[in-house]
Amino acid sequence: MQRRLMPLLLTPLLLALAALMIAGCGSSSSSSGNGVSSKSASEILAASKTAADSASSVHVTGTLASNGTPITLNLSLASGHGGRGQISEGNLSFNLIVIGDTIYIKGSPAFYSHFGGTAAAQLFQGKWLKAPVSGGELGSLAALTNFSQLLDQTLSSHGTLAKGATSTVAGQPVIELRDTAHNGSLFVATSGKPYPIQIVKHGSETGRITFTDWDQPVSLSAPSGAIDLSQLQHAGH
Repeated sequence: MQRRLMPLLLTPLLLALAALMIAGCGSSSSSSGNGVSSKSASEILAASKTAADSASSVHVTGTLASNGTPITLNLSLASGHGGRGQISEGNLSFNLIVIGDTIYIKGSPAFYSHFGGTAAAQLFQGKWLKAPVSGGELGSLAALTNFSQLLDQTLSSHGTLAKGATSTVAGQPVIELRDTAHNGSLFVATSGKPYPIQIVKHGSETGRITFTDWDQPVSLSAPSGAIDLSQLQHAGH
């Protein structure tokens, strides 16, 4: 199981994230709040990236499609510390916690069965697995809770941008940046700090990712009784 646990889920997830995390192209806007509405599209994007980079935490939720399969994210991220939450692909789901150099994961019975077979599902049912972030198989999943890396990827992959209209997302005043080349839109807050608020991707790889609870405290604690995968690997040799 240790050799097969993650790649089938992680690869499409990261590819889908990379495809979704695209700002987008449009038309007019109005000035209000923090002043970003009066800036150019590239200036708005730069302001949003600066605000995100300076934040201590964020809550990331949403759903995107990878080859027709929905992938759902619900992650609370703390800059420089790690994060926690749940990721699911179809009927496969797992919880994860990253604290410093260690990652913990607890999969659903279907998840463990899919990647490890019936024996693994029975062995690990209801249990947390533990591995180092660096060098371990589970470590590649830690990238999903790397605050800076996720946001940099989110705000760096785009084509030519243009300003769209102002509107609101969940009551937050925003301005839209649109990228017709990738058929996506980024909505940036026009009041308070110009945080990225939502990303929407249209077309064959649809999705919607929302960023909330900027700078709100994120509690991270290690689950008790986690099974150390590195010890299992050594025991198997």
